[in-house]
Amino acid sequence: MKHFLYILLFITSTLSSQNVDSLFDEANELYKNEQFEKAIENYKQIESRGFVSSELFYNLGNSYYKLNKVGPSIYYYEKALKLNPLNKDVQNNLVFARRLALDNIEELPKTVFQKLNNRYLQKLSYNQWAIVSIVFCALGSLLFLLFYFSNQPRSKRTFFVTSLISFLFLIISLTITYNQFSYFKNNKVAIVFAEETEVRNAPSLNSEEVFTLHEGTKVIVLDTIDDWKKIKIADGKIGWIISGDIQLLDNF
Repeated sequence: MKHFLYILLFITSTLSSQNVDSLFDEANELYKNEQFEKAIENYKQIESRGFVSSELFYNLGNSYYKLNKVGPSIYYYEKALKLNPLNKDVQNNLVFARRLALDNIEELPKTVFQKLNNRYLQKLSYNQWAIVSIVFCALGSLLFLLFYFSNQPRSKRTFFVTSLISFLFLIISLTITYNQFSYFKNNKVAIVFAEETEVRNAPSLNSEEVFTLHEGTKVIVLDTIDDWKKIKIADGKIGWIISGDIQLLDNF
C-alpha cells in the first residue's frame, strides 16, 4: 500500500509540474502577443500553487509594467531580486519602474559599513552566503586532512596555512550569513499598492496626517496593530499606514 501511495504522489507531482510548465509557456506566448492581463492570470495561477522562481516574478513584473501598474511591477521585481540578487535584467527593469513612482525620497547618509553592505554583501542572499560558508568549510576540512596525512614538511606547511585561511573565510562568511539573515528577518519590506495614501502619527483615522505616499514606494514595516502598520521610509520618517495599502514582500 505504501509503495502505491509513493507512486501516486510521484505521478501527481510530475503531472503538476508539467501543468505548470504548460501554463508558463502559455503565459509567455500571451505576453509576446501583448495580452498582458491574460498572461498575468496564468502567472498568478502558477504562483497560487506555491511555485516560486526569479523568472516567474520577473515576468509578472514585466507584465504589470506594460500595463503601467507601478506598485505591482516594483513589487514583483523586488521579489525576483530576493531570489536572485545578481539578475541584471531585473535590476535594470526595476530602475525603469521606479522612475514611474511619484515619491522622490532622499535617503539618509549611510555609514561605510552600510555602503559596503548595500554595494557588495547584499549582492548575495543569506541562502547564497550559507552555500559559500559550506564551500569554505569543505575546503578547509579537505586541506586540513591533506596537512594531517602529508609526509613532506613543505607540503604540510602549505596545507596548514591554506586550511587556516579557508577557516578564516568560513568564519567571515558565517558572520555575513547571520547578519544578512537577521537583516531580512527584522526588516520587513513592503511596497505601497494604493495610488495615494496618508501616513498618520498614530494607528487611527482621527490622528494627524504626517506625510503622503504614492504607489510603488518601498517602506520598512516596524510594527503592526490591528489594521495598521508602523512604517519607516528611506529618509527616516516614521508613521502609521492602513495595512491594505501596502503589500509585504514575503521571505522565501
